[in-house]
Amino acid sequence: MSSHTEEIKYTPQPRRWGDAWRALKQLMETPEDTTQVFKIMKALAGNSLFNEFKRFRKTDFGTKVLDERINLFDTLTNRDYLSKLPEGTLGKTYYDFCQREGISPEGLIEASAEEYEGFEDKNLEFYANRTRESHDLWHVVSGYGRDGLGEVCVVAFSYAQTKSLGFAAIAVMGAHKFKSDFQDANIWSTMWQAYMNGRKAAWLPGVNWEALMDKPLEEVRELLNIRTPQKYQKLDHVIAGTRPEVLATQA
Repeated sequence: MSSHTEEIKYTPQPRRWGDAWRALKQLMETPEDTTQVFKIMKALAGNSLFNEFKRFRKTDFGTKVLDERINLFDTLTNRDYLSKLPEGTLGKTYYDFCQREGISPEGLIEASAEEYEGFEDKNLEFYANRTRESHDLWHVVSGYGRDGLGEVCVVAFSYAQTKSLGFAAIAVMGAHKFKSDFQDANIWSTMWQAYMNGRKAAWLPGVNWEALMDKPLEEVRELLNIRTPQKYQKLDHVIAGTRPEVLATQA
């Protein structure tokens, strides 16, 4: 039976506000603790992931991914392929980004292992894994870095795309913290621009990333209608002051 028509095994998930609040407090104290992000996302997901999945599997590409088990992880970990792509392509830019930041798809899996257990439906689990592993691709195409402000912006962008409250909670709490640290900076309007950029962009969970790796990044951004993050780009001092290594010394 095609994944398009196969019945989905799913039990509605209540939001666990207490768990989310505790994880948010921990994340604000230790911003480099990525495991807290996934705890927040799971606690506040509600039915958002399920709704995304239903939309995904109705698309031709989504059906193909699920039926043929096209695993984005295989492409993102094919470093020999990515490293040899031309400069400026999506795949090469993603590869350089991961090398520079010391991150990897394997690291995302390790940080989220506990929160990605217990899926009732194998196709929903496969979709959830795909969206998790595309996170750093979203950084690359949206133009937001891995500094604290960049993370706030990319999760605001992601909330517009997914309607998952976990993203909204992280964005608001992060923006509040950084506004207190950088009172002269337009943190809130920068986050709002990221949210609006996410609303105006194509629906990224349904993108055939595998087919775009060898395409110029600017061409991909145009194809996906992703706007330049102008306000973020102007806040050099906030970006520098919220780099992971800087935040780690403040914990």
